[in-house]
Amino acid sequence: MSSSPKLEDHLRAAILAKPDAILDDKDLMQALVAANERALGDNIIDLRGIAMERLEARLDRLEDTHRSVIAAAYENLAGTNQIHRAILRMLEPMDFEDFLSDLDGEVAEILRVDTITLVLESNLDDEDPAIKRMGSVLCVAEPGFIDTYLTHDRKGPPRQVTLRQMQQGSPQIYGERAAQLRSEACLKLDLGEGRLPGMIALGSSDPRHFTPQLGTDLLSFFAGVFERAMRHWLS
Repeated sequence: MSSSPKLEDHLRAAILAKPDAILDDKDLMQALVAANERALGDNIIDLRGIAMERLEARLDRLEDTHRSVIAAAYENLAGTNQIHRAILRMLEPMDFEDFLSDLDGEVAEILRVDTITLVLESNLDDEDPAIKRMGSVLCVAEPGFIDTYLTHDRKGPPRQVTLRQMQQGSPQIYGERAAQLRSEACLKLDLGEGRLPGMIALGSSDPRHFTPQLGTDLLSFFAGVFERAMRHWLS
């Protein structure tokens, strides 16, 4: 009589009825291969089993890469839609004060940031009543402030888009909300010939919201549209 254990009749019948189910089950196939290796003994190397393990490892890496690419594509699409919605909202106001009010209101909500500040370099006194009416959304700074602010933690000329993490925001730019901020995106603005530069500062309490590793294409596009809107208001 054979001493080999036999499958129960109903289990054997199920396997014979759907053999493909075994081939499609990764864990089950690994168990069968491992059982076959044990049956061969320690003195025999199963090259086919080794090749299968390597192929499975490569397949796992390909699947991980595929999932990462799909996730990145969805994230990029969501980011594009977000920027487009923010731009459309930004173009709706009919006067400059409403434009600035929306900037740190609905536009900030759409972009999911805690605050947005427009920084303008000027020789004007920041106690001017017109400036005070704009509230915390507008920061007026001395000429040269923006380039100094953008390059204070690195060498080289200022970039159009600067993404960075921080211990807290600048009180001069963000006011009372500065202490809660942990990352920011700074978009330098060219406001036209003969005008001093400007900057949009987007602050977030999430330290991972803006990091140097993130892409800047969408924010560059947003800055380009904002520049043109500002030139319209300043003309």
